[in-house]
Amino acid sequence: MAANLNQTPSAERPHIAFFGKRNAGKSSLVNAITGQEISIVADFKGTTTDPVTKAMELLPLGPVVIIDTPGIDDEGLVGELRVKKARQILNKTDIAVLVVDSVTGKSEDDKELIQLFIKKEIPYLIVYNKSDIAETVPAEENSIRVSAITNANINELKEKIASLIKNENESKKIVSDLLNEDDVVILVTPIDSSAPKGRMILPQVQSIRDVIDKHAICIVVQPEQLKNALKFNPKMVITDSQIFSKVKDIVPENIPLTSFSILFARYKGLLRSAVDGVNKLSSLKDNDIILICEGCTHHRQCEDIGTVKLPGWISDFTGKKLNFEFTSGGQFPEKLEKYALIVHCGGCMLNEREIRYRNKSANDAGVPITNYGTLIAHINGILERSIEIFQNNL
Repeated sequence: MAANLNQTPSAERPHIAFFGKRNAGKSSLVNAITGQEISIVADFKGTTTDPVTKAMELLPLGPVVIIDTPGIDDEGLVGELRVKKARQILNKTDIAVLVVDSVTGKSEDDKELIQLFIKKEIPYLIVYNKSDIAETVPAEENSIRVSAITNANINELKEKIASLIKNENESKKIVSDLLNEDDVVILVTPIDSSAPKGRMILPQVQSIRDVIDKHAICIVVQPEQLKNALKFNPKMVITDSQIFSKVKDIVPENIPLTSFSILFARYKGLLRSAVDGVNKLSSLKDNDIILICEGCTHHRQCEDIGTVKLPGWISDFTGKKLNFEFTSGGQFPEKLEKYALIVHCGGCMLNEREIRYRNKSANDAGVPITNYGTLIAHINGILERSIEIFQNNL
């Protein structure tokens, strides 16, 4: 258990997904690359029926998430559902690996998938597997010939994948880009019935680490201790969004105040849309449908923020009789036009590519999207104050 607590969160790891037809050798290749039996391998088609995901250390790449997907040529009603799941994986794929059977060559399905990679701006690599039994293997740009059976060129494949991974996230910070060394930051982290026993929620943990990496000083308190902690003259206060109404009355106006959720909206690339989208609250009408999206699949409590608190706060604030729908984890509707507003969580369990996909899907459908922290700050009349520290860098 201790080792798991020290692992890089899955949302912070590059997601490398393997696509291709049934029996192209995707699962065998995944096992060869990882040196583990992550996926079941058999001689008959369709062994992989659902995406198989594994967070692991993969040299020379470091921490990654490996995803093995069902065959894109699966057939029948169930097969169509499997193909749909495989294509949904594209929305969180940082690097796509298209596995092609060297003996049969690229199919129309493979070519269509390549066009999807290009459309979604996903870096990709074509891997011609089973090269040990093929008479000829096409030589083309952005490809490599390998054999999962003989391990031919497997190390070279790892290096090619590593070369496609951009280190953009290394320059992106949760909050430390706003701090100087020795600045004091107060984190307000209420411990209530929804807090995981013996642990802190991921945004809090990641924010603490980011502050410490800057060599700034991090003070973690519960709401009752906040007033006393202010004597340390903090550079800023970061709070759980759910207690914005309490914290805003304690923190003086001259001290910047924001929330974990707002910080993560900025970190994941959603904050600009979230700030614009929250204005939709003022024009909601009776019977409008609001979609509330949770990125994780935690056990819901009686006072769950997504399914209980937010609907209540939104209804009270607008005075309208609204309808609410909910999704969690990897669920996200393909068609969004029926919704008047989408309210998303901070997205700490989803990688940046998936958050950006959801944001773009909402924008393309003309549906405003905001997030928990931004909406709660708006309801409490302190949104402008909560994003003031970011100036024009949303």
